[in-house]
Amino acid sequence: MRYAVYYTAPVDAELTRLGATWLGRDAVTDTPLTQPEVDGLTADEVASLTTDPRRYGFHATLKAPFSLKDGVSEADLVDGFRRFCARAAAFEIPALDVTLLGRFLALTPQPASADINAFAAACVTAFEPFRAPLSEADIARRMASGLNARQQELLAAWGYPYIFEDFRFHMTLSVKLDDDVARAALQQAAETYFASVIRRPHAIASLGLFREPERNAPFRMVEVLPLTGALSPAEPTLGQAL
Repeated sequence: MRYAVYYTAPVDAELTRLGATWLGRDAVTDTPLTQPEVDGLTADEVASLTTDPRRYGFHATLKAPFSLKDGVSEADLVDGFRRFCARAAAFEIPALDVTLLGRFLALTPQPASADINAFAAACVTAFEPFRAPLSEADIARRMASGLNARQQELLAAWGYPYIFEDFRFHMTLSVKLDDDVARAALQQAAETYFASVIRRPHAIASLGLFREPERNAPFRMVEVLPLTGALSPAEPTLGQAL
């Protein structure tokens, strides 16, 4: 069993509803949803192009999936999660927009946000005491992706290579899109579909704890809580270990 700390808007927020429907699964109830039509693509093609993000649920990763270390229970993690949400303050980023991140389609901050990067770093360090060391198989799998020296250091120290200076906030909307025609069709559809929630100020005012009951199973929401504290993302004590 693994857990992850995600940014997700509240369960009843428009962004959450749109994202879940785009991916074709409600991560709260683990029920399938009918995806929007995309001109030039069949329903099966749309489903295939959103397979991986559908399993993880609509989100932005802040603390990547991890197993609990020996002696730590889910109740301990939930308690820590609630304490973190009670000390972190909500904040605003300029906007989200549909962009290509490499060959993946995603919602990303436009322009880049120092606050969201600092907030993600705080999540990495604050939740680290709950994380079990990576297995040899997990380390080998990550190393096979061609990490640079710094990313290897981050993997060894924190269990994930794309954090701190290598972090890029993104809410994934697709698998890797190698076909130019499919990529263009999906991007155009996403820009229209998410038009009501992009290119305007966006509040980061909640946090989600998600669970993967077994490897390769769909992630399910444990809970989503509002950020009700007083510590801004730039406040160093926000990232103190829980």
